[in-house]
Amino acid sequence: MTDTRLQSEIAACRLCADRFAQTATRHAPRPVVWFDKAPRILIAGQAPGMRVHEARKPFWDRSGDRLREWLGIDSEVFYDRTRIAIVPMAFCFPGYDAKGSDLPPPPICKATWHGRVMAELGPVPLTVLVGGYAHKWHLGGQAGVTQVVAAWRDHAPRVFPLPHPSWRNTGWLKKNPWFASDLLPELRRTVKDVLA
Repeated sequence: MTDTRLQSEIAACRLCADRFAQTATRHAPRPVVWFDKAPRILIAGQAPGMRVHEARKPFWDRSGDRLREWLGIDSEVFYDRTRIAIVPMAFCFPGYDAKGSDLPPPPICKATWHGRVMAELGPVPLTVLVGGYAHKWHLGGQAGVTQVVAAWRDHAPRVFPLPHPSWRNTGWLKKNPWFASDLLPELRRTVKDVLA
């Protein structure tokens, strides 16, 4: 991958330094930039977690293991930037609140960078939206995650909205068995076709 000017600008971004210093983690910005021009698949996520922040590699955690399983691909394919772009709603780990919960992605990140990133990526054959923040930015509207994911056929085969693959959502997966029986086989077929 050759760094573009945009990638370098995002990697150097410190817009949220004061905000992050006020979180329970009191960390410095550390953008995780993982895209190249003309990918076959765009994975639009939420924001890096602490493990991703430390590793500087997106979905480098159990959520990533589950997401790769959902997509039917291995790590080698997943981390090939010429094929898959990973663009979260915030490029930095937002930190934890006083109770140890993840803070939401700061809106300034998507407002500052996402229009430019989408223009640089160009048309992408398949977009996978991971979690409610990505659903709202890419699809608009204010519907909840279950409603958006249940209507996946309205967007397929070019866009697949997914819940977040966090292990905290195991209960959601059990309550919504259609996700595994109906959506995932179609998603895997589409991923295979797009990457062929």
